[in-house]
Amino acid sequence: MSLHHQIALTFVKKIGPVLAKSMISKFGDAEQIFRLSKTALTKARGIGAKTLELADFDEALRRAELELKFIERNNIDVLFYTDPRYPKRLKNCHDSPLLLFSRGNANLNMQRVISIVGTRNATDYGRQLCKQLVEELQEYNILIASGLALGIDVAAHKECLRMGVPTVGVLGHGYDRMYPSQNRGTAEKMLENGGLLSEYPSGTRPDRENFPQRNRIVAGMADATVVVEAGLKGGALITAEIANSYNRDVFAFPGRLGDEYSEGCNFLIRNHKAQLLTCVADLAYSLGWEKNSELKNTPEQLILPIDLSTGERAIYDIIRENRSPLAIDDLSIKANMPISQLAMALLDMELQGFIRSLPGKTYSIN
Repeated sequence: MSLHHQIALTFVKKIGPVLAKSMISKFGDAEQIFRLSKTALTKARGIGAKTLELADFDEALRRAELELKFIERNNIDVLFYTDPRYPKRLKNCHDSPLLLFSRGNANLNMQRVISIVGTRNATDYGRQLCKQLVEELQEYNILIASGLALGIDVAAHKECLRMGVPTVGVLGHGYDRMYPSQNRGTAEKMLENGGLLSEYPSGTRPDRENFPQRNRIVAGMADATVVVEAGLKGGALITAEIANSYNRDVFAFPGRLGDEYSEGCNFLIRNHKAQLLTCVADLAYSLGWEKNSELKNTPEQLILPIDLSTGERAIYDIIRENRSPLAIDDLSIKANMPISQLAMALLDMELQGFIRSLPGKTYSIN
């Protein structure tokens, strides 16, 4: 695939990531899309003639050429959504970015990835929770993602740097600037053990509407999102809502009644939008982490899956061969099956007693 055309596709007006993926699915690659007539492109699902009337493909190619020069000058990596290095958890989200601009050395597909989010007005209580959380997560060989904003976000990143835990910051702007500017030093240090991600090209300002978009990457690339401290309004609760919409686990630390920057966490817990978190042991148990070693040493007694369809038998074999609980995102990739279809098959298999669901939306043989 041509990197020039992949980048250019993100510059075509009125064609967002969902439509762009539909076009690639139909026509094969980004370069082919630019070769076809607009009439031919309407054969892709969801693409109408009115949408294409506003699409200036030549201008998109010109802008992409300038962006390529910026990328080369600044040592930026480009991860198209078909790239195996693209975050596989994020790829399973229907509105995931078509491509990501990446800096650093982070493995975005580590076995365990957690997002930590919270208020920009962090209190001593919130910063202490961040410290405790990162220290306890260190032993789990984990990648921690956040939004590199003031407050809880940057506190989490700094604790990761202190403890040697890989950490990734997701930006709401291009790489030709840093917002907020006081986090520039932290961002540079993160490149040594982790890195930065952005879906935005150079010249993109840190406008208000970019940050809810940024939050879907923070939520989508992780197994679970932890809300450390948050008010009733702000990006942390948006991220939690997005994580729930992606069928991801959400955890929140409770706070004292009346504390302004704990009201958001208490709201999430009270309305069953987040599990109450008091320590990492709670999180590890819910995600099934602490049971991995026990499951490897315990002999399995398998029942013969004689009543499964061909597709269900394939799912059963994948779970059995993995030998440890398999997350639904990983299972979707291994089985090459959309999550919506996979979820129905898993429910049917669980009702028949062939598999069992575990905390953290993982599955094992029953």
